[in-house]
Amino acid sequence: MLIKFKSSYEKIAMGLLAYMPDEKNVKKLQQTIKKYEDDDRWQLYLWKEAEDIVGLVGVSLLENETYQLNHISVNPSFREEGIGKKMITCLKKIYKGNVVPSVQTTLFFVKCENEKGRE
Repeated sequence: MLIKFKSSYEKIAMGLLAYMPDEKNVKKLQQTIKKYEDDDRWQLYLWKEAEDIVGLVGVSLLENETYQLNHISVNPSFREEGIGKKMITCLKKIYKGNVVPSVQTTLFFVKCENEKGRE
């Protein structure tokens, strides 16, 4: 289930964000977390599976109630279980389907859309 980011989850969120190719540097990770904490247009969610936080998604408000998927990450131990797809599905419910990918998330987003179309 998706849960909203709280500062008490900062280390977990930074660990998950570090799996993103553009988020390897500690300073960059700190800047990204700060953006989610300080800017109301940026929202970060964590995915909880049983008692473990195993995934993360982050969106930002663009315009016309459209949200951009900026970050998506799943702990490597939990990959290939459909968690990323579940996170995107939940985001689309929260934001009424108005979610578009960023350059960094496009490949995964399109893959999820294609798999959904085959179901």
